[in-house]
Amino acid sequence: QVQLVESGGGLVQAGGSLRLSCAASGRSFSSSAMGWFRQAPGKEREFVAAITSIGRSTYYADSYADSVKGRFTISRDNAKNTLYLQMNTLKPEDTAVYYCAAGNIYSLSHKAYDYWGQGTQVTVSS
Repeated sequence: QVQLVESGGGLVQAGGSLRLSCAASGRSFSSSAMGWFRQAPGKEREFVAAITSIGRSTYYADSYADSVKGRFTISRDNAKNTLYLQMNTLKPEDTAVYYCAAGNIYSLSHKAYDYWGQGTQVTVSS
């Protein structure tokens, strides 16, 4: 079992920045691949970013029109059991509930992740 708790969401103006955190407890955080996903009202949950267990590799969503690549940065601190998502140049289209997830496999698919946090709301005003 692993427990994940997100924080850092809030209301920000377009062009602003937020840093999300995901605190992990339970099984070894350092052996888990981690991901960030988001879900806007009326839409399916979508991949945002992922990072391998030791942080050597990262991947960002760039398949949808408003790519996060170049604006968002995923990172982790295994000594603190914490995952981060630095979000810069935020746009109204980034408004969603953001979830962190842990799994054995580094993947873009939500199906690969076994554990999920409760989510944190990010709202970007225009």
